[in-house]
Amino acid sequence: MNIAQVRRNDSKSPARGHSPRRTQDYVTIALFLLPAVILFVLFLIYPIFRSVYYSLFNWNGLGPATKFIGLNNFKLILTDQVFMKAIGHCLIIVVFSLAVQLPLALMLAIMVGRDLPGRVFFRSVFFMPYVISEVITAIIWISMFSPDPENGFINALLILIPGVHPQNFLGDINQVMLCVFLVLTWKYFGLHMLLFMAGLQNIPRELEEAAMIDGANRWQSVWYVTVPLLGTTLRTTTYLSVLGSLTQFNLVWIMTRGGPVNASEMMATYMYRFAFLRSQLGYGSAVALVMLVFCLIFSVAYQWLNRQPDPLSGI
Repeated sequence: MNIAQVRRNDSKSPARGHSPRRTQDYVTIALFLLPAVILFVLFLIYPIFRSVYYSLFNWNGLGPATKFIGLNNFKLILTDQVFMKAIGHCLIIVVFSLAVQLPLALMLAIMVGRDLPGRVFFRSVFFMPYVISEVITAIIWISMFSPDPENGFINALLILIPGVHPQNFLGDINQVMLCVFLVLTWKYFGLHMLLFMAGLQNIPRELEEAAMIDGANRWQSVWYVTVPLLGTTLRTTTYLSVLGSLTQFNLVWIMTRGGPVNASEMMATYMYRFAFLRSQLGYGSAVALVMLVFCLIFSVAYQWLNRQPDPLSGI
């Protein structure tokens, strides 16, 4: 058999990438993915496109949208001082979360994860608030912050201090955001701690011991060895914290409804107020799209910055 005959026989054989077996595998994979794709398109992609459509109309949710106004809803949003304040409040929560909540969760995870006596008990105690629903959490803290010392636990403690009077925490424009952040920290502190503890399990203890043998003290070992090796976990917790802060709704709405005088207004509460309380669904759809753009910008930036490899991958 000459070379030309061999080539002709090879050309008649089925292509390696299109064999019946591989085609069957592709069909099987497609069938398994089809339900998830249908749900994804039905409950995520389709609502986004409908929101884009309705954002171009002055629509109250009743009947078809007929009053086309173009981009006027977006112009109103970007010139509304209340919405600008809502963006500022979201950014305040983001900054406080990154500067206070995550570092405290990391330090506690290092203590509870390895060295603290009774660490199993403390793990359960700190993680318990995350299990409680946001509605119940908000109701609990409304009672805690009550200005009536007979009902509010915090004011009941304050009046025990001479010269201190009961405070209306949720009714004071200078204190309400601090109270909201306190509740958010209490609620989600355990989640970040648990994530950090999971990351610590992947770090060989020998690396910290080697650093201490070389002369590093305990905190130098943590700062120069443990924290860099927790890079992936740190980025994950940062991502969750920022997105959660930008889309926070339940706790704030139940506790303050964005008040007093818009002092705790968030982007999500602003959207809910116009879309469902004032029946301006066209305007509310535009607000939802602006929130989506903020989240997408951050997500794309996060993915771009997160391209560096995991330090633990080479260990």
